[in-house]
Amino acid sequence: MQAIPRRIISIVFWSLCLADLLAIYAGIEILQLMIKPLLIPALMILLVSITTTNRDKKLLLIGLFFSWMGDLWLMLQDHDGLFFMLGLVSFLITHIFYIVFFIRISSAQPSLLQQQPIWVLLVIGYGITLAWLLFPHLGPLKIPVIIYATVLCSMLLSSIHVYRKVNTAAARYYLLGAAFFVVSDSLLAINKFYQPIPEAGILIMLTYCVAQYGIVMGFVKQETQMINATADQLAD
Repeated sequence: MQAIPRRIISIVFWSLCLADLLAIYAGIEILQLMIKPLLIPALMILLVSITTTNRDKKLLLIGLFFSWMGDLWLMLQDHDGLFFMLGLVSFLITHIFYIVFFIRISSAQPSLLQQQPIWVLLVIGYGITLAWLLFPHLGPLKIPVIIYATVLCSMLLSSIHVYRKVNTAAARYYLLGAAFFVVSDSLLAINKFYQPIPEAGILIMLTYCVAQYGIVMGFVKQETQMINATADQLAD
């Protein structure tokens, strides 16, 4: 597909996101149930729209699939606590696939984490602080949530790790997506286990949409530059 179709897909995604946010604000549950399951498929279409020989695209697609499953499970969590656990596991798998994707990005450029290890301390410090805040309130979910927080922070670190291994636009999108995933999941955890956050549903969904879109667009920007560079070489 060309650039225009990808822009259209992006517009569709953000239109769905806006509609979902309005449904959350208005408390129209049936509309939320109709719209939310369409968000991730729109991003999967956006990801598939770019033709590339990069086989690691499938890692992102699998990650998005498990995110979609996670969305479906969390939509049912009010009916049975088991659905929250299933959602947690689904998003845990998503982050693992994202980590593998980031780690597999190779480049002669040095890792940002190697050059600026302070980022490791900052992310680990954040994870420990969040875990310390939530731990007394987690009950039987202490171990699962701590494992999830560890994997989540690892995903953020892996996105920082590749920051200078891809072009600037891709790097910024990847980091934006990973950082907003941490924000979204942190808001969800604090709201569920620690104390209610005003307009939590809107904030969680908005940051979640930014997160997923950022990671997908990071790949689009990464591959678009490579495609253009290859075309320029062939033209020469």
